[in-house]
Amino acid sequence: MRNGKPKQDKYSRSASGRPAGGKPATASAAATTRPREKGVEKPNRAMRPIQQTDSFLDEMKNDLMAFFQINDNESYTQEQVLDHFNTGDRKTRLILHGLIHELTDEGSLIRQPDGSYRADEAANLLEGVVDHVNAKFAFVVPATASGIRGERSDDIWVATDDLNGAVDGDRVRVLKFSDSGNRSRRVEGKVANIVERGRTELVGRIEVWPTYGFVIPDSKKIYEDIFIPKEKLAGATDDDKVIVRLTKYPSGGGGKQRFEGEVVTVLGAAGENNTEMHAILAEFGLPIDFPKDVEEEAEAIPTKILKKDLAKRRDMRDVTTFTIDPVDAKDFDDALSVQMLDNGNYEIGIHIADVTHYVKPGSRLEEEAFKRATSVYLVDRVVPMLPEKLSNGLCSLRPNEDKLTFSAVFELTPDARISKEWFGRTVIHSDRRFSYEEAQDILNNSNGDYLSELQLLNELAHKLRKERFKNGAINFETVEVRFKLDENGVPLSVYPKLRQDTNKLIEEFMLLANKRVAEYVHLLSKQNKKGEENTMVYRVHEGPDTDRLQQFADFAGRLGYKLSVDEEHLSNSMNRFMASIEGKPEASMLSQLAIRTMSKARYSTDDLGHFGLAFRRYSHFTSPIRRYPDMMAHRLLQHYLDKGKPEDRDTLEDQCKHASAREKMASDAERASIKYKQVEFMSRMDPNRTFEGVISGVTEFGIFVEITENNCEGLVRMQDLSNDYYEFDKENYRIIGSRTKKMYTFGDQVVVRVKETNLGRRSMDFALVSDKAGHVTDSDNSGRSSRSRSDRRDGGSRSGGSSRSSSSSSRSSGKRSESPAPKGENRRGGRGRR
Repeated sequence: MRNGKPKQDKYSRSASGRPAGGKPATASAAATTRPREKGVEKPNRAMRPIQQTDSFLDEMKNDLMAFFQINDNESYTQEQVLDHFNTGDRKTRLILHGLIHELTDEGSLIRQPDGSYRADEAANLLEGVVDHVNAKFAFVVPATASGIRGERSDDIWVATDDLNGAVDGDRVRVLKFSDSGNRSRRVEGKVANIVERGRTELVGRIEVWPTYGFVIPDSKKIYEDIFIPKEKLAGATDDDKVIVRLTKYPSGGGGKQRFEGEVVTVLGAAGENNTEMHAILAEFGLPIDFPKDVEEEAEAIPTKILKKDLAKRRDMRDVTTFTIDPVDAKDFDDALSVQMLDNGNYEIGIHIADVTHYVKPGSRLEEEAFKRATSVYLVDRVVPMLPEKLSNGLCSLRPNEDKLTFSAVFELTPDARISKEWFGRTVIHSDRRFSYEEAQDILNNSNGDYLSELQLLNELAHKLRKERFKNGAINFETVEVRFKLDENGVPLSVYPKLRQDTNKLIEEFMLLANKRVAEYVHLLSKQNKKGEENTMVYRVHEGPDTDRLQQFADFAGRLGYKLSVDEEHLSNSMNRFMASIEGKPEASMLSQLAIRTMSKARYSTDDLGHFGLAFRRYSHFTSPIRRYPDMMAHRLLQHYLDKGKPEDRDTLEDQCKHASAREKMASDAERASIKYKQVEFMSRMDPNRTFEGVISGVTEFGIFVEITENNCEGLVRMQDLSNDYYEFDKENYRIIGSRTKKMYTFGDQVVVRVKETNLGRRSMDFALVSDKAGHVTDSDNSGRSSRSRSDRRDGGSRSGGSSRSSSSSSRSSGKRSESPAPKGENRRGGRGRR
């Protein structure tokens, strides 16, 4: 329908072309009232870039375009536009006429046959993935060439009402509003259409009623329950954890269509360890079991090493060899050999399980390994990339057995310089299996098996490590937590993982092998007739964004720490900074915050180097049992050793992106299992017990506190700080009492007790007992509060007053900040990813 009434009237202007009050009107001011509109997929056209406002004309042009975009289901004559902007004087009318023609020439506006104009939606469309961080709004993360999330400042803010039916994880086309980039404002938009649904299944706890059921999703980014008809409950009973296949999604129109689904798997009773671990795997789209044909293919592989298998291998079975791994490890994919040479040097062999000897291209084993791309390590179990016959048997370098390996053998001088190097397939025989603790005890006591070999390796590792830091490597030491579980998986204790010399010993030699394999493939490129570079799978880590790094340095400075961020001094300064915070209460949070300023490591065929390790080239070669990119590196290295031509880069790059994405899923699942066990552990505490902690994050809805003794983190809600009204000072990561002027700041030491634990949300609420000065802030001594289930016998969906409303409120508020945020807070004010 032509010449309809505009949806908003915020563009009413005075004759001068400016609204009353003298400030330019913009589309974002009306963002909260934009109605949801149906997106229609249109041909892809060149996108009109969002212009920064350099002049009043640019501002008028952007406001004009925003008017057409918001009202894109109507067309308007020039006179209607002028009338809507309340333009009276002749000069301003001429300017607007000219701007309309300019936008038409650019393709942003389309002139209709009747002479009216309307917006071309395709002119400002781009593709991205929905990150629904808050019940009130989401961000659309634009697609990047690398497949890795770009700068957060590029994300597009979208009100929930403008999602057009899209939910978290969906791939969408989003319309960027032309005026939203003005005056340093965040970029805003609305979803035009959904390209691909990101979720076809969800995991959650079911509530069963006589004629239907509701599933409360485990995902914190899904804000509506899933309605399940009675005939699709699949035998689920009240309070079961289930996997639900979605059959209907929320509507993007005027109606309020809800999620609907059908139960496809009943995982078991909610709260049981096995059920919850399976639920976490399912939540992140990770497998639980291997397909039957994959298991059968693995079982059919002969266990005996044949003579033909040894024909082209270097026999190193007579060289002293051993493995050093965690005490509970079952797959040993790397071993070290040591041999003293007559010339005073040492031959150190780094032997890696030859997985690609058994897993052939085109096999079901290969297909499944690529699909999984990585093993997944939850608190109480490992979900391996390869079936047990391979991961714990054929490919595991168990002691007193001949094993097929792919090796990097180095002749090192006493000062750990490489004199010679050799790469190729070998056969070894491990003489001893050490745990890290066993090997460390031998070094500490100077007594035990292979003492001289362990001392030599430790000495060389110290020299390699010193050289690495001299060359600019950064020492990021983060605390990893471990759990002691009973036979039912119930956590009995939480403790930090200790990194001793033996851990660092293995780390240094694995780094050496990974670095030199990447360099060697590069050196072999010189053999190519046309000088082509050999394609390789690299582990790349780009340098940090300068602005984010400076913001972190400024924040650290306010806490009394000095950090130089210029390129020449960054690594040394960062290492001094990490050393200076060691042992301090705020050390864990500051190290996490420093890591967040850095880029994320990923896999790529681009030779970009590794910033954190200060390596010009770096690959992953040493863990093919648990990482698919290592299998890729093995195959590529052998291909080039056989004088093969450079492999196709595009195919390998696609595989790298897949591996990087799967790695992130596995990491998210691991963190979820740790958080679940932390909440479960704290739920068993005496409700009156107090804990010393440190403020690890500050938001407008409360302060996050990390307990010092076990690294468990919870939220002290602003509403529970009843002794004053506190305001959020986001620039300085603190809250300030409006009456008392009392401040709670990132890094402050406090005392808390557990107020509430919620295993379903994997979250904890704390009550603040006192601060460092001993000032009592909370005298309420009540125990944990419990959730009540709302009555749904009317068959309706959950409302804001439902049992999940407290969960939603805790995730619904937040302001976007361009500065790095401490652990517990992301830049949008919501709960950060740790």
